[in-house]
Amino acid sequence: MIPGNAYSSYKRQAVTTLTPIEIVVKLYDECERQLNRSLFFLENRDLENTNAALSKAIEIVGALRSVLDLDLAIGKDLDSLYEYFMRELIESNLKKDAEKVKTLLPMIGELKDAFLQISKMPKEQVNLQAMQNASMAM
Repeated sequence: MIPGNAYSSYKRQAVTTLTPIEIVVKLYDECERQLNRSLFFLENRDLENTNAALSKAIEIVGALRSVLDLDLAIGKDLDSLYEYFMRELIESNLKKDAEKVKTLLPMIGELKDAFLQISKMPKEQVNLQAMQNASMAM
């Protein structure tokens, strides 16, 4: 077992060595986790923890949205999608609506999977793909 301070240092080091895409994957993963937690809490009528889990999911989507490059077409597309996620999560939290959360979970999962695939690509291939996408947008 790793002592508390050593574990905190290990986690901090692990995060600082991640690539930006790996960080995005981790954020999607945590968002999924919070959405699943909110469903569990909703089923158990634990409104305080439901609110906490959905609030964390909203924060994560906000963080993802805040780093978008809106000069790129993909950035604009993701911004619209994240805006939709935010609206749905806020409404879900206000109404304690599990169906909205269940609708968002597969979308978050698909985005995570897409970024996970990108994270496995060689850097040169990612850069080439980005350049091709940018030239097609012009």
